[in-house]
Amino acid sequence: MHLTRVARWSVRAACLAAVMLVSACNDSTTPKPPEPGQPPQPKTSMVPSLVTSAMAADAPAAASATAAATTPATTPAAPSELIARGKYLTRAADCAACHTSADGAPFAGGVPLKSPFGTFYGTNITPDKTNGIGGWTAEEFYRALHDGVAPDKALYPAMPYTSYRQMTRADSDAIYAYLMSVKPAAVPNRKHDLSFPYNVRMAMRAWDWMFLKDTLPDAAKGQSADWLRGRYLANALGHCAECHTPRGTFGQLDKAKPLGGAALARIAAPDLTPEALAARGWTVKDLQTFFGTGIAPQGSAFGEMYPVVHLSTQYLTPDDLRSLSTYLLGDAPPAPKPLPESPDTSKLMAGRNMYLAVCAGCHAADGTGKPHVAVSMLGNSTVRQKDPRNLIVTILDGVEAQKFPGLEAMQDMPGFDKRLTDAQISELTNYLRVAYGGQAGDVNSEIVKQLRQK
Repeated sequence: MHLTRVARWSVRAACLAAVMLVSACNDSTTPKPPEPGQPPQPKTSMVPSLVTSAMAADAPAAASATAAATTPATTPAAPSELIARGKYLTRAADCAACHTSADGAPFAGGVPLKSPFGTFYGTNITPDKTNGIGGWTAEEFYRALHDGVAPDKALYPAMPYTSYRQMTRADSDAIYAYLMSVKPAAVPNRKHDLSFPYNVRMAMRAWDWMFLKDTLPDAAKGQSADWLRGRYLANALGHCAECHTPRGTFGQLDKAKPLGGAALARIAAPDLTPEALAARGWTVKDLQTFFGTGIAPQGSAFGEMYPVVHLSTQYLTPDDLRSLSTYLLGDAPPAPKPLPESPDTSKLMAGRNMYLAVCAGCHAADGTGKPHVAVSMLGNSTVRQKDPRNLIVTILDGVEAQKFPGLEAMQDMPGFDKRLTDAQISELTNYLRVAYGGQAGDVNSEIVKQLRQK
């Protein structure tokens, strides 16, 4: 599913160069009108920028001279209720994931996001007037979220304004009020490391004209109050589509496949359509538990999803968690698919022996896992994915120790990239998929080799 991209990006570069020429010739075109903890650093992947528009930030440098001149010397303090609401919405919008580095001040930026276009860096969105957004007005902040335009430049869609465009002005103003209340951090922004022609910002005018839309398509159907609220949480605030929807030639969201899953470098953001979720055993109740705690019968949040739970969804109210889960599966969710009762593993004895030797100590001989130690392999959502890449990469790289809300935690899982050969990992992967996931045992050594080398 994740093929070599050199030829593909060469074509894209040529196409984008043509777009830039159009933009340059038409330079007057205007684009269409929680307090966080330190985010854990995912161990399994590096997320591409435009695929992770959902989590990146191309935030602002200093405010323009004009904006500074029109900003009052003393800004009236926002009401405490507005700031509290803004804090909740900032968490729901997962701003910390890209604007707070592991060793940095809250919202001071610096998070790297690697992509086929180069490396983007989340920027400083504290009230610091030199490096952050302290010189911005609420109107300018809203325009950045809605139109992808900062006071001094166009933003790259690594900042997910393609989703935030659906955010209400009231919610934008509340987030602005909260960010203006946090401690300013005099941390300079890192310049994006982008190759030509992607480092020419004027091309974004043409990109926005072609691809920036007011709404996103839905993968599920519904009209209930929960479904409608969930749509707003998923599409506007949570910007789920930015990672879980495939991308087109120019890095735009493929509107024909909403939430249909997308490759994120070595891993894949899973398919979140109702049919795909049901095929992996998900229910509304289990999704609600997963978003709220990071753990469900289908497994625990890891990789890129761990910071989403850690910094964002665990803080949602029970009502919002229910709404988000309802939106993903729809008002009439499909029944979860059961696993085969007696899977035939007779031809997978090498994989079974490997599982018993290196996995059963933590995940149990029957695959049911151990509480507070390791998740169950039986019915595990990653094991049940049609695309085996996430399972293979997890076996190769391992998973860091995880702490979840309350007292729940999972211990560190070591990676086996140095201990097992490509053939052994393919045998182990096939056994897991057939025995515990109801999938085909069709992984070969070449697939493992390609993922190992990425």
